[in-house]
Parts: sequence; structure tokens; C-alpha cells
Amino acid sequence: MAIPKLQINNVGLIFLFGIAIFSSKVADSATFGSRRGLLEAESTVFDVTKHGAKPEGGDSTMGFIAAWKAACQSTGPAKVVVPPGTFTTGETIFQGPCKCPKPLILEIQGTLMSNKDISLYSRAAWLIIEKVEGVTVTGGGTLNGQGKDSWQFADRSGASPPLPSSLVFTGVKGCSINNISFVDSKGVHLKISESSDVSVSNLKITAPDSSPNTDGLHLSSVTNINITDSDIGTGDDCIGIGHGSNNILVSNIKCGPGHGLSIGSLGKREAEKDVKGIIIRNCTLKGTTNGARIKTYMDSPSSLQVSDVLYEDIILDNVKNPIIIDQHYNSKTRKKESTVKVKDVRFKNIRGTTNSKIPVALNCSEAMPCEGLELHDIDIAPVGNVPIQPTACQNAKPIFSGKITPGECK
Repeated sequence: MAIPKLQINNVGLIFLFGIAIFSSKVADSATFGSRRGLLEAESTVFDVTKHGAKPEGGDSTMGFIAAWKAACQSTGPAKVVVPPGTFTTGETIFQGPCKCPKPLILEIQGTLMSNKDISLYSRAAWLIIEKVEGVTVTGGGTLNGQGKDSWQFADRSGASPPLPSSLVFTGVKGCSINNISFVDSKGVHLKISESSDVSVSNLKITAPDSSPNTDGLHLSSVTNINITDSDIGTGDDCIGIGHGSNNILVSNIKCGPGHGLSIGSLGKREAEKDVKGIIIRNCTLKGTTNGARIKTYMDSPSSLQVSDVLYEDIILDNVKNPIIIDQHYNSKTRKKESTVKVKDVRFKNIRGTTNSKIPVALNCSEAMPCEGLELHDIDIAPVGNVPIQPTACQNAKPIFSGKITPGECK
């Protein structure tokens, strides 16, 4: 019997070709899904209690370090887990570089307690994450610095080494921290330095308003840092943006008590670097000593510049100094004018209440007068019957627009 000859026109060829491509894509997707499932199945949890950490008893420093090292050197996805419970450690260094794929997760479910003996902290820090990329710190746990016994030794002048910070990121890239609580740090709660591309969100930071030098978060020598959706109340700056900080976003922060949302102090030491590209918006300050603040030391040993700064959509509730540029910081011990240049700074839509007679003070340097200052829609009312004065301007000629209460400078 003769087999009929198969006739395939151009439409048929296109149809068959499409089926072939679709089949190939399905096969590839299946293979990718299998690989992804395999990777997830191979994810390894490094529980600190399996490496010597002991909840509710003894020092767990070495157990934490051992779990980190094992995870860091893993060839597959890795997660260091601190389970529920209370763990005490001294100086603990989580060091890279790491071999495991990114992200390396440090999941803190329990409560970490800092050893009260301040002689244990050779690097003025309790927990240090350094020289690593792609670390995520999360878990809903708490870092308790147990600072109450140490605050009596704090040197407010800055002449002595600072008390230990609770957590320090240094020399890191592409890292994040979220859903962590900080309590009573001995020094700064969270410090980020010499790092880039770091995301900070959903933190709760708490210390008494009388606790010295307990900044919520401090930055220096960093680029591309986002700080969002956090509640900070301490005895110093809620957020302090130090020298060498570039492209910083601060958004949706509740601040208070504390010293406000500050840029500085700048110009204290030699070789400090410029600060540029700072956006601070959608924040609320309650009962703080300052609101939007830029502060620079007098008699600066280095010349640097603060520029391209925006404070926007800020709500004030009984704030002492709502808007302040203070270029005469530490004037009791330094007499020469600051050589830090402040330029292109905008204050927009800042409103609320103050307990100060001078809500807006632009106290710039005679040696380096401020340039490019703009104030738009400022509406600040006194608490009670305290009379308020117009904007105070020294070595500054700001541009005003929109509603300006308490009034333009004369």
C-alpha cells in the first residue's frame, strides 16, 4: 500500500516550529524549577546552639563565631540562626569574605545580651560584621547592650575612646538589617562605616533620654544607604550622618526622645570627607532637643563641604530647635570659625510645635558663609504662650517661599 505524501505548507511549518520552541521552554522551566528546589533543599541552617552557644547560661561568644565561620565557608546557601532564648556574648566578630552564595542570613530570634565588662571590647564594639557582601540580619530578636552600668564612664567631650557600639557594619556591601530591636547600647546602637549599598528598615531602638552618646544610628564614609520605617528614641542623635556620607535616604522615621535627625558633627578631625546627596523626608520628631540639624565644629582641622541636602515633610511635636544650622559647635573650647562649607540645603514643608523662642536658627560660619539655603512652607507654632521670634540668620542669606512662620530673617 502506498503511503500518502505529507503536504506541509508555510503555515504548517510555522505552527510546528512554534510547538518545538514551546516544548523547549517548558523543558527549560522544569529544569530551572528543579534546580531552584534543589538549592532550597540544600540550604543549611547553622544553629548557634549546635556550635557551643548556651542560652540562659555562660558566655556564648565562641559558639556564635563558630556558627558564623561554618556558614561563611559553606558552598551552599547558609543561614545562621539564634533560636529563642537569652544568650550573652562579649566582643563578637562576624568576618568575611565568605564563600557561600548571597545572601548569608543572620536570623536572630532570641535575645542577645552584651557582657557588662567593657574591658572585653578592644574595638569599641560588641557585634561586628566586616569585610563581607550580601549579609541580611533579621529575625525579630533583640540586641540588649546592657549599657546602664557603663554610661557613668562615658566621655561626652570625645577625648577618650567611645563606649562599645552594639552593632557595627564596616567594609560591607549589599547588606541589610531589618526587624531587629536594640535596647540600651553602651554607646551607639548601630554604626555603619566604610560601606555601600546598605538597607536599614523596621528597627526599634530604645534607650533613656539621659543615656550619653547612645545615637540610634551613625554613618561615616558610606554610599547608597537607605534608612526607613523605624522607631528611634535615645539619649543622643536618632540618626547622625557623619563625614564621607553620600547618597543617603532617611524616610518614615519616628524620632524621640533624642537630639534629632542630624548631619554632623563635622570638622572635628583631619582628613574628613565631603557629605553630599542627603534626603530626609516623611519623619516625625516628638520631644527632641533638635529637629532638622546640621552641626560643624569650630576651628576645623580639615576643609570639607556639606551640599545637596533636603529636609522635607517633617512633623514636629514639642521640639526645642526645629530647624538649626550650628557652625559654632563646641565653641567653648575652640575659638576660630568653622571651615566646613554648607551649601544647597533645602527645608520644605516642616510643620508642628516648638518650646523654643527661636524655632529656626541659621548660625553659619563667618569664614565660610552658607550658600544656597532655601526654606519653603515652614509652619511652626509655639507650645502654650511662649512668644517666638523670626528666623535667626547669621552669615546666611536664605531664599524664602510659601508660608513662613515664624517669619523671615531681617
